[in-house]
Formats: sequence, C-alpha cells, structure tokens
Amino acid sequence: MRISVRRTGGFAGIERHAEVDTSDRPDAHAWQALAERAVAAGRGTPPEGVPDGFSYRITVDGRTVYAADPRLTEDQRTLISRVLKEGA
Repeated sequence: MRISVRRTGGFAGIERHAEVDTSDRPDAHAWQALAERAVAAGRGTPPEGVPDGFSYRITVDGRTVYAADPRLTEDQRTLISRVLKEGA
C-alpha cells in the first residue's frame, strides 16, 4: 500500500509532502487499517479550512481525499503525523 500526504497552508504557507510504502513493513496491516479509516472519513473535494490552518490531501493506492484543520478525525491526524514523520 502506498500512502501519500501533502500538507499546505499554515501561517508560513510552507508545503510538506511525504510518502510511505507499507508493502515491506512488518506493521503493514496496522498502516492499512489506519489508512482505510482515515480515507473513509475524508472528503472528495477540499473543505474550507480556517485562516492559517493546514489543509491535507491524503492519497492511498490512488484514491485521494481531502481534510483540513481543525476538523480532522483522530485517525486522520494519526495517519498524517506518521506519514509526515516516517515517510520520504
């Protein structure tokens, strides 16, 4: 499974992007379950955010959804954090 996160917005407007390929990871099943829950709660179009808030584009195996602060689900927040921290 390939998971990609792109974060835009924020006070400085700095964009971040990271990607994780879970196919060779021993915890792939946990990543897959988390990604499925995060995508299920996403929107098909970018939601309106708040001034200086972050907006996210989450892509899991070619399926893209959108989310924005402060209305992230806990699963979205966890997935975004892990991908931006552990991804390349």
